[in-house]
Amino acid sequence: MISRRPVSLLALLALAACSQKPPVPQDSGTPLNAVRVPLPESQPLPAAPAGNEKPIWAGAPGGDSVRYGAPGAGPDLSLACRQGVLVVTRHVPAEVGAQALFALQGRKRIVRLAVDATAVPGSRGYLWQGSLPAGDPAADVFEGPFVGTLPDAGKISVPGSDLVRALIRRCGARPATGAAPAAPQAQE
Repeated sequence: MISRRPVSLLALLALAACSQKPPVPQDSGTPLNAVRVPLPESQPLPAAPAGNEKPIWAGAPGGDSVRYGAPGAGPDLSLACRQGVLVVTRHVPAEVGAQALFALQGRKRIVRLAVDATAVPGSRGYLWQGSLPAGDPAADVFEGPFVGTLPDAGKISVPGSDLVRALIRRCGARPATGAAPAAPQAQE
């Protein structure tokens, strides 16, 4: 005959195991209810230029834009003039609907340029883009060497160039018209 004592002891242990509180997770430093979002694999992050190719400024035909990047590769940054407005594009993927401040530190000033995720013709996905009137004193941050920092795009160190200074002078000579793209004001 089976003794009731071992059976009841076994049942008591099973109940005790079920009623224990689960271990409390240790604080991982992440916000509560944080959600991990996978990065798209189809759009690799920009890589450093291969070999000895150093990024340089290059002018586009027509003189209405300049691009900074390694020769033979896509640009890292571009500036374009559209009807008296300087359009700044950081060629790094951005999430649809995203907004940020592009922090620019030059020799004379620090500028925080409002940028939005924008579909740029000829580019896959969305890129960071903002604008300011070419006559705005904040535009002189581009006339010499500057460092730019943008969330999820890292830091970019850019040398000054005569091409950029000429573009800003030509663009500032054109009056900004109502047909220009929306120009969020730079914050100093």
